[in-house]
Amino acid sequence: MGSAKYSRVVLKLSGEALAGDLGRGIDIPTVQRISSEIAEVYRLGVEMAVIVGGGNIWRGNEAAEYGIERSTADYMGMLATVINALALQDSLEKLGVPTRVQTAIEMRQVAEPYIRRRAIRHLEKKRVVIFAAGTGNPFFSTDTAAALRAAEIDAEVILKATKVDGVYDSDPVKNPSAELLSSVTYLDVLNKGLRVMDATATSLCMDNGIPIIVFNLRVPGNIVRTIMGENTGTIVRRD
Repeated sequence: MGSAKYSRVVLKLSGEALAGDLGRGIDIPTVQRISSEIAEVYRLGVEMAVIVGGGNIWRGNEAAEYGIERSTADYMGMLATVINALALQDSLEKLGVPTRVQTAIEMRQVAEPYIRRRAIRHLEKKRVVIFAAGTGNPFFSTDTAAALRAAEIDAEVILKATKVDGVYDSDPVKNPSAELLSSVTYLDVLNKGLRVMDATATSLCMDNGIPIIVFNLRVPGNIVRTIMGENTGTIVRRD
């Protein structure tokens, strides 16, 4: 297959990615497909950390609109990410991939607490590390958690797996003529409001020089292709 372009990466999965065509909850065949691609990356010798969202189970910002106190709603969302992380861990281990879940909110009966040095050691031992519970703080998205953890563990790139082929110059749903961009700068994302990551996450990546590659998770094999350096979507970088 050749050699991978990156040696340590962070893969950002939305909760909706685990729901597949169900739209809500966890679709086991979809989790198994994603796990099989992560297993391919593992066999390449690439050190991979995964950040998973919880929107397939609970969305804190939407719940807050219905009157639930925002902090409470966000903490509930963090717990949803732990459910997803455990599902992904179980699927990966059935494929023979050693995996550790670390949570930003302590729950020692089901996962390790997040400790930076321990996470790096797991990666060095070629274990997949799944970071759950976001940053452990309300008002911060799992995108921001991905940027934060990537900076902490010295990841070379964030792979943002989405439902679209990359970043467009406008909303492709509303504008059929929207153009897919092969590359874009952090400042363009911030100034033009392009839908990549939220502003906090984008700023963190910009400050730490961490590129973001946005690609379509629904295309089989795209995770591996991206890590091999193939052009699978849009890269966000300084210039």
